[in-house]
Amino acid sequence: MYDIVVVGGGPAGLTAAVYGLRNNKKVMLIEKNVFGGQIVNSPKVENIPGFTSISGDEFADNFLNQLMAQGGEVAFGEVKEVKKENDLFTVKTAEGQSYESRAVILATGTTHRLLGLEGEENLIGSGISFCAVCDGDYYKNKTVCMIGGGNSAFVEAELLSSIVSKLIILQDMPYFTADQKLQNSLLSKENIEAHVNTKVLSYVVENSELKGVRYKENGEERTVYCDGVFLAVGLIPDNEYFKELVTLDDRGYFKSDETMTTKTPGLFVAGDARAKTLRQVTTACGDGAIAAIAACNYLGYGK
Repeated sequence: MYDIVVVGGGPAGLTAAVYGLRNNKKVMLIEKNVFGGQIVNSPKVENIPGFTSISGDEFADNFLNQLMAQGGEVAFGEVKEVKKENDLFTVKTAEGQSYESRAVILATGTTHRLLGLEGEENLIGSGISFCAVCDGDYYKNKTVCMIGGGNSAFVEAELLSSIVSKLIILQDMPYFTADQKLQNSLLSKENIEAHVNTKVLSYVVENSELKGVRYKENGEERTVYCDGVFLAVGLIPDNEYFKELVTLDDRGYFKSDETMTTKTPGLFVAGDARAKTLRQVTTACGDGAIAAIAACNYLGYGK
């Protein structure tokens, strides 16, 4: 029996677990992939207070070590079900694990959005990638496309630009939405080719291998041949398993105010899975702290 089970090991979940432990609660943190969440894919992070620069891996390791040093327990598993009965929660994973607790914090994060094109899912990991630090070296001195024009796309593209011979950026909007500093740094490089007002129509595939991208730019259809495609077209929450206990908005994000509470007493939400205006490490950590304090208030301090 735990006081708090935290679902999700990104910055929001890790912060929530640390705050719970510091308030003398017995905490279990469950993560399905990698502790640290999406930040582990960032080789260089410069917007975390107190750090001029730090790698996402190092930041995540420090966070996990902090949790473990305070007596936190962790487990790997994909949580598929949360039930509440007689003021107690049961949290079950796809792997058959089951945990009981008096409070639950959902910090489930998001997953990568796809374009929804024919054959796309079959190309993931075999031509289509999301993480430059993970897969960039596969495309050394080759040509790749980056689809997307926000901060995530430009951060990934910055790393790729030092590896590939040519990087082609395709953005569906009339302008790039990345921070101007990121744009100035990237778009001035000689091996960068950037296009706006584009719509990707299909992937060019030969013998089950990705060979290029067909797209429409200002009404004209074009084909660009490349060795790989990196997608950075947004994120989607994976909250369907919990919709009976937490209200979702029209995009599937948890609906909650700044107290992180939900319609189910004892169940709290935090981080990128929550409907909010800004999704950053700092805001995720803030959510996690608030959710943990709210959970401790619900449980009662010293109980």
